[in-house]
Amino acid sequence: MDVSRTRRTLRTTAALGSCCLVLASGCTVPGGGSAEDGSTTQAAQQAAVPVSVTDLQNQYLKVIKNVLPSVVQIEASRDLGSGVVYDGSGRIVTNAHVVGNEKTFRVTTANSEEPLTASLVYSYPEQDLAVIRLDKVPDGLKPASFGDTQKVQVGQITLAMGSPLGLSSSVTEGIVSATGRTVTENPEGGGTGATIANMVQTSAAINPGNSGGALVDLDGRVIGIPTLAASDPDLGGSAAPGIGFAIPASMVKTIADQIVKQGKVTDSGRAALGVTARTVVDENYQPAGVAVVSVQPGGAADRAGIRTGDIITKVGDDHITTITSLAVSLASDRPGQRTTVTYSREGVRRTVGVTLGEQ
Repeated sequence: MDVSRTRRTLRTTAALGSCCLVLASGCTVPGGGSAEDGSTTQAAQQAAVPVSVTDLQNQYLKVIKNVLPSVVQIEASRDLGSGVVYDGSGRIVTNAHVVGNEKTFRVTTANSEEPLTASLVYSYPEQDLAVIRLDKVPDGLKPASFGDTQKVQVGQITLAMGSPLGLSSSVTEGIVSATGRTVTENPEGGGTGATIANMVQTSAAINPGNSGGALVDLDGRVIGIPTLAASDPDLGGSAAPGIGFAIPASMVKTIADQIVKQGKVTDSGRAALGVTARTVVDENYQPAGVAVVSVQPGGAADRAGIRTGDIITKVGDDHITTITSLAVSLASDRPGQRTTVTYSREGVRRTVGVTLGEQ
């Protein structure tokens, strides 16, 4: 299966660990027996039901009413996407692939009859996040509330809000299908090429234009920024329904806060070996490792004695066959973490300890 950002191909690499599906009641339970036969009363039965259809619908309506004004439509010269109001000063967080190489944008907010102009603050393609800022802040601009990614659970009901296919203020519904996914965008499909860890997988429909919008829980908190949707190559690359991915709110806040305070990202939290490299193939033309093209002086690889020409085949317990697999392995690590790197040099296999640097 290939996975794409609304219309971009990527790969997923994550173990399908056991998960728990949490179900909400879809209706109230009819009354049972009478008090004379000692059975549970109707009131007691109703109290035992987690939520009624009406209660659940009212909660949906409340969340949509509260959050949708914080979701905007972003138009670049050749692309269209969504964004989330980050603060009262007119800053909006979105995907880096939505802003692309553009510097100015047209933004439609919930309270603006005509599009407003906005300018790029900073784009961070390595995490596929960016912040833009409205040139003039309209009255009533409402920042979104961001949730705690650590509290997101499989089975949790979610709403995806954005502008799919240019249909502004659209909402789709689903659940959290999985957490902790690591995905890699395919730059040939228009993505940034980023490898992103700890993404939230959701069954809520993610379509072109949803990128950069809001994935929201039923408490009205943004738990992720919808970024990627699955496509099935066996179906001609058409969308695979119910498989989408969102950058977790914790990462969004980490990156956006740095951009707001410093105008750039100074602490990525992303581990690095400090090498540039390329995929190599074996005699059967199958990917067989990553050849080091250059080594950053003083970087993690340099300190470990790795040299240009070495072929990396393993990082920790992860087998490395391609540049993508190397990026995926490092995405789950942190700067300063100690690991091992196995490589071959002139046909001799070696393993060294490495303290990872920062990307």
